Amino acid sequence: MGRWLPARLKLPLLILAVPWLQELVDQLLFGGRWNLPMLPLASGGSLVGVFTAPFSHGDFSHLLSNSLLFLPLSWLVLAKSRRDYLAVWLGVYACAIPVWLVWPQGSHGLSGIVYGLLGYLMVIGFLERRLSTLALSGFCLITWGGVLPSLLPFASPAGVSWIGHVSGFAGGVVAALAIHREQTT
Repeated sequence: MGRWLPARLKLPLLILAVPWLQELVDQLLFGGRWNLPMLPLASGGSLVGVFTAPFSHGDFSHLLSNSLLFLPLSWLVLAKSRRDYLAVWLGVYACAIPVWLVWPQGSHGLSGIVYGLLGYLMVIGFLERRLSTLALSGFCLITWGGVLPSLLPFASPAGVSWIGHVSGFAGGVVAALAIHREQTT
């Protein structure tokens, strides 16, 4: 058991190194103007932006706030399995594509992934109906449920991509449904 735990703890840290390095380079060399957002297709944004957006942030405070949620939520999903963690990332990316296709504004940041992880964790327990995963879902709801109002456009601060949060959360729910379906067939 001791051999897999360090690798599962390291993976989110390694992933998080990418946006921290990008933000460091952005601030030091480009004065905060080098971002890799998901720009709308209608504005000439490419599909590449869908994949780079989680690794780009407006500034260090934006990145720090996402990092503080990303790490514990990542570790909780990874405690279940790496396959589930990958499913959340794929679900979030799959749900971001329609936003890229039709939404008129760009966005960036790890918050889509954060909401995907949270959506997965909140739903998987109710799907599996096992005490351990139900406890995990309940713990996540109690601990991080306070961020759920930012899924609503009227409850999100100006400049915050509520649609990115919604699509991320939906991606996590899709991942939970897919994992549960695979386990029951």
